[in-house]
Amino acid sequence: MPNTNWTQLKPQQLGRYAEYYTKMEFTSHGCDVYTSEVDDHGIDFVVKDKNNRFCEIQVKSLRGTGYVFMQKSKFDITNKNLYLALLIFEVGKLPDIFLIPSQAWEVPNEIFVDRNYDKPGQKSIPEYGVNISKRNYSILEIFKFEDSIQDFL
Repeated sequence: MPNTNWTQLKPQQLGRYAEYYTKMEFTSHGCDVYTSEVDDHGIDFVVKDKNNRFCEIQVKSLRGTGYVFMQKSKFDITNKNLYLALLIFEVGKLPDIFLIPSQAWEVPNEIFVDRNYDKPGQKSIPEYGVNISKRNYSILEIFKFEDSIQDFL
């Protein structure tokens, strides 16, 4: 059993753990996982399913509730083979893992947000984000990895 006191990990360590954990989950279900040496396109790895379809996976991690985002220039929601693997870490347990298709951002809502930052004075790069709160956490249940992985099998 791994150490589940996630507060001991630096943000980069937690992110790396999330990426490896996700790769192992895909592998345990019989998928082939391909990792690039350089992550400059926002894709952490590629998965080949049992039907020889290749899907791009971006991994994000979060301790408890909060907000994570992907730059729009690196997360093309028109790509039907693009997924976000979101891992939420809570001390004392293994992470909850969600596999979210990029199409979830086609109709933004309280969880899946679309931010353009195009108002005067705003300088941030346009992004898609995920807002996680205790109130909306249950909405993510439809994207639980155990269920979503069936699309790959």
